[in-house]
Amino acid sequence: MSKKVMICAGESSGELYGALLSRQLKENWPDIKIFGIGGSRMENEGVTLIAPITHILGIVEVLKHLFEIRRTFKKAKEALTGEKPDVLVLIDYPDFNIALAKKAKSAGIPILYYVSPQVWAWRSGRVKTIASLVNRMAVILPFEVDYYKNAGLPCEFVGHPIVERIRITGTRESLKRDLGLDPQNDVVALLPGSRPNEIQNHLSIIKGVAEKIHNKYPDMQIVVPLVSGSVFTDRLPDYINVVYDSTAEALACSEAVAVTSGTATLETAVVGTPMVVFYKISPLSFFIGKVLTSVKFISLVNILSGKEVVKELLQDEANADMVFSELTRIIENSHYRNSMISSLNEIREMMTGKKPSSRVASIVGEMAGWNDVAVV
Repeated sequence: MSKKVMICAGESSGELYGALLSRQLKENWPDIKIFGIGGSRMENEGVTLIAPITHILGIVEVLKHLFEIRRTFKKAKEALTGEKPDVLVLIDYPDFNIALAKKAKSAGIPILYYVSPQVWAWRSGRVKTIASLVNRMAVILPFEVDYYKNAGLPCEFVGHPIVERIRITGTRESLKRDLGLDPQNDVVALLPGSRPNEIQNHLSIIKGVAEKIHNKYPDMQIVVPLVSGSVFTDRLPDYINVVYDSTAEALACSEAVAVTSGTATLETAVVGTPMVVFYKISPLSFFIGKVLTSVKFISLVNILSGKEVVKELLQDEANADMVFSELTRIIENSHYRNSMISSLNEIREMMTGKKPSSRVASIVGEMAGWNDVAVV
């Protein structure tokens, strides 16, 4: 009997986790058929795509692309009922995936939810909805477990899959050389985000910060890491070095990082480089988010630490002057810098020893009846 898994990842970071999981599933069961919603990274791992990821973030931005989302959902339903996978794996993207889970449950298809929606931040009532629909939960942040166990849903902290990508070897000098940089001069990394709308929203900030760094520290090398396929719409000055698919390496050889809120903040923390977090979305999306959410912080670094470890600059504060000021503080104030690094090391310890893709693949096998003994 053929083995089938459907994976639904709605945006860039989730698509990366889907790609890592797909690779592990293929390694465990070479004859497996994997299909679903994703991007080029999942496709490169042998996944048959029925629709692409959306790259859309923000309430207003989602409303603008409602027709596209509905069309994708129709394709997902057709694939679900037509192929009847042994397991449906949902990765974050809550509104879409919860709706898809309802279809899968009615069809009797086992559901694994991998990467929890941020129920601890807003709409906590979704926990009960999710618990009523899915069979297993695999979460990537340790404090999320209690939310689902209290609702009676089997849940396990499997670790964060971004850690699997971080395999830094060599010295800072060798990393700089590999990135085409001068190994003797310091580096600052500026991360605008991975989604097209994020890059567009943050482009002027990135350019402004880069100009200020270049004027104050003429020998400082400025690196902007992007994922393949991402582009800037404006021409960049020669002193900005754009590198592709080398984010961890760029972070590891940097003295300081300015990074948009999201998974990249955790990646920066695990690498151990001090940072400032900034983010800008449409004013209406930000206002609605402030009304609906209950969290004190937006960066995973501060959320996991339970305190302000890194500065968060949002909306009007997310400007070149304030981002540059914080970068300067990190570079020049050794006490501030070392205190931040110490807190980042504590976050790295939370993720040590976990193999999320291997563990989640094993859970899939358990749910489908393909393996008798779980791989821990």
